Amino acid sequence: MERVRARSNPLAWLRHCRRRSRLRPQPLTGALTMSNHNPITATRRTMIGVLASVAIVAPRTLFAQSNPTGNTTMTNHGYTFELSPDVTRTPVRYRNRYGIEVAADLYRPKAFDASAKHPAIVIGPPHGGVKEQGVGIYAQEMAKRGFVALGFDPSYNGESGGEPRHITSPEIFAEDFSAGVDYLGTLTVVDRERIGAIGMCGSGGFLLSQAAVDQRIRAVATTAMYDISRVMRNGWQDSSSDAERHKMLAALSNQRWADIDAGSPQLQPTFPASMPAEGPDPITREFFEYYVEPRGRHPRSIGGFTLTSGLPHVNFGQLRHIADIAPRRIMLITGDIAHSRYFSETVHEQAKGNSELVVVPDARHIDLYDRVDVIPFDRLQSFFSEALA
Repeated sequence: MERVRARSNPLAWLRHCRRRSRLRPQPLTGALTMSNHNPITATRRTMIGVLASVAIVAPRTLFAQSNPTGNTTMTNHGYTFELSPDVTRTPVRYRNRYGIEVAADLYRPKAFDASAKHPAIVIGPPHGGVKEQGVGIYAQEMAKRGFVALGFDPSYNGESGGEPRHITSPEIFAEDFSAGVDYLGTLTVVDRERIGAIGMCGSGGFLLSQAAVDQRIRAVATTAMYDISRVMRNGWQDSSSDAERHKMLAALSNQRWADIDAGSPQLQPTFPASMPAEGPDPITREFFEYYVEPRGRHPRSIGGFTLTSGLPHVNFGQLRHIADIAPRRIMLITGDIAHSRYFSETVHEQAKGNSELVVVPDARHIDLYDRVDVIPFDRLQSFFSEALA
């Protein structure tokens, strides 16, 4: 894997961000980092908060900034994919246990017996994705296979509620899965004993965390899984030192003073307006291919969580209670050449025989977001049909 040199340290990075407008997102054009060691650590640590982040404040302003030409491929009623004639999609709203309103889409097969009870699946997006992107594709494909499927926007992001905007939270993002189970359980067409969940990218880690305590989630599948809190605390491939972590925490702690003094939280830089001609590095460029290019571009998926959101992730740390999911089954889907593959392999080892690791040949991380010709939906169907029987 190609490696590049990190260009800044935590304090310099925060000073850079403070010089930018506090409310108007700024495009990411270089490898701004929270680390000065392993280059891929630096890249992905930026990716966690910047490239794989989503927020919405003053939508018109953000859309104009992130797409100044006004051109967009979202010709499908604001979605990055076409609605299948075989399914129905209904916007829904419900609240999680923190009282935050969650925005979601409910997908059902058109050939649907409304008098019967059906299995259902809650689906969470990549860390920074929205329901109009890949999570909607997963929900639609599972609905085509007979499941009631719910794809949601995490709290504080997309069309979901929560203030201030742009927060990422390991606890609340995990809770959003249970809130989805709550909602599905109120539907007369859903069997409460047959509800599973799928987590994409960062949501995969949040789902595993929540499934360890919420036993109503009867089966768990992740695709291109990221353990966001692990990499925030330990660095890419666990290469961060204690000294580097303490330095980062000191900078983020001081950022809280800056936020109080300014009256609003500082945001990280956002996606560039267009794909750069080259660089900044292979992993960042792969995420740009999805979030910046027409393939997955969406006005509510613009990048940039609040800087101080990193503190609870560092405190939360690596997933620790995978064994508590047993005897409920886990399916971990990753790509043969996905840079995130090691997260799934770690969980597979921790699950101690209670998981199935599916490695998709020649698949990159983002290919598991939207490539219906690559994503093993039939395997997912078989897994949930058996686990939710």
